Amino acid sequence: MYKDILYPIDITEEGSWSESLSVVLEYIKAFDARLHIMTVIPDGSMNIVRQYLPSGSVEKVLDNTNESLHKFVDEHIPDGVKVQHIVAKGPVYECIIQTADQINADLIVMSAHRPELKDYLLGPNAAKVVRHSNRSVLVVRNH
Repeated sequence: MYKDILYPIDITEEGSWSESLSVVLEYIKAFDARLHIMTVIPDGSMNIVRQYLPSGSVEKVLDNTNESLHKFVDEHIPDGVKVQHIVAKGPVYECIIQTADQINADLIVMSAHRPELKDYLLGPNAAKVVRHSNRSVLVVRNH
């Protein structure tokens, strides 16, 4: 039923994956699906900030994030799982929806919880993905 599952996480925020990781791994195992794990570097006001950064800084952030995502997979994803690593840059929910379309995801699995000041964007991003994506979305509620 599910062959390609997109799993967007914030590797710097454990709440974005701590409770949903076991769920996505159950789905991967049950359906022998491919895991497309992604993280997004929020674009925010990157164009304004970019003019003050040294040349190549954005590329370095992308490279470091890719390395961190690979390390996360090595530490948390069992051997034998077919994994594609994806690092995107831009508005979080838009990147998730675009990536799901590009990889033809059957399912998006993501976490959401009541937002606190430090992680306010997580809940609204999940809500926007649910509202705007034409893919099935499984939202794992964090407690």
